[in-house]
Amino acid sequence: MWQRIQTVFLVIAIITLLTSIFMPIWTNRDAGGQTHVLYALHYSIKENDEQTTAYFPYSLTAVFAIASVTIAFIEIGKFKNRMLQMKLGALNSLFLVATIGCALYFASQLIKTHQGGQYGLGMWLPGLAVLCNLLANRFIRKDEKLVRDSERLR
Repeated sequence: MWQRIQTVFLVIAIITLLTSIFMPIWTNRDAGGQTHVLYALHYSIKENDEQTTAYFPYSLTAVFAIASVTIAFIEIGKFKNRMLQMKLGALNSLFLVATIGCALYFASQLIKTHQGGQYGLGMWLPGLAVLCNLLANRFIRKDEKLVRDSERLR
């Protein structure tokens, strides 16, 4: 299982998605001293020593990320059934796109509201997970083609 490169790519995707849950997606500091931070799990406003946190609907990003992590973990375990792995990889791609879409939507809404801000690492890590998922799917297809070609020679 670990000798296959697609397993390594899927583990990297899992690690980056889990890390992105706890990294800020967007941050902004107002002229009034308020700090606005959007995470995958929540949106926080910190003013002086007081912090206000809103979980809904911002936690939808984390739900999609955790679903994607779960699918990638299952995909690693199905290494004997490459066709199922390819289907799980396609499903995982949809959840990764949903993760990035939610993060981008919530961040753009906050940018409109607060006229600016900076994207954080939590915005870019799911993109790395998409790349790793695509590479894993490519190598799974390559393995399947190799097996089919070797069966044809028998």
